[in-house]
Formats: sequence, structure tokens, C-alpha cells
Amino acid sequence: MSKHLSQDEFFTALTALFTTQKQSQKGTILLTQKRYSYDESAKETLSEQEHEETLTTAPLPQAPILIRASNSKSKEARNEGKKLKLSTIVQPDDLDSFYARYADVCKAGMSGLKPRDRTKRKAKEKARRKMKTQA
Repeated sequence: MSKHLSQDEFFTALTALFTTQKQSQKGTILLTQKRYSYDESAKETLSEQEHEETLTTAPLPQAPILIRASNSKSKEARNEGKKLKLSTIVQPDDLDSFYARYADVCKAGMSGLKPRDRTKRKAKEKARRKMKTQA
């Protein structure tokens, strides 16, 4: 299991990750987030109707958020140790300040990235639509 970074370490490493990807002119950066804790002891078997009522009426308890970032390297690169995984845990009280800084780092990092070339996919869709109209 990997060690979670402090928020300052996470932002420093994320900035470095964006810089590395810009310099290499190719690659993908995966950013994910999810609830960190899940209480197994509170798990109950509810009927489908009870479950829907619980979801609509009960407020969700505040839980920490797990934020992850990785450079999504291929299997060969993973074996060579080039895969980079970053993660940090954000407490509910720190979410606003964290997301403000996270947005700034992501915007700055993505400003120089070029968009994916999707011309082949668009050409296939156009050909498919043309075939449907002819049929």
C-alpha cells in the first residue's frame, strides 16, 4: 500500500507531473477522487424501497476524500518503475481551500497541453451517419 502525501507534497508532485508530461509532448494524467472511509459495521441489508428512502432523506455524513493522480504509463513502463502514483487525503473541513488550490494547479498544468486528435473518430461517425441515411 502506498503512503499518502501531505497536501503540500501532493501539490508539488502534481505540478512536477504536469511539467513532465508537457515536456514529453505525449501521455495521460489521470485524476480521481472518492470517499476515503466506509464503515463496514454500519452496513445493513435494506430492501430496495428502504434503500431509496435512505438515499433521498438521510444526509450523507462528512467523510474524508481520497485524491489520486497518476501518469498512466503502459505495462512495460510500470515494470521499469516509471509509473508515478500520487495520493492525499483531504478532511471535510479543508475541502474548500484544497479545491481552490487544486483547481489552480490543474489549470496551470493543463494550459500548455494539446488536445487529443479525434479526426479519425469523427470521420468514422460521419461515414456511419451517411450509411444510415442511404439505407
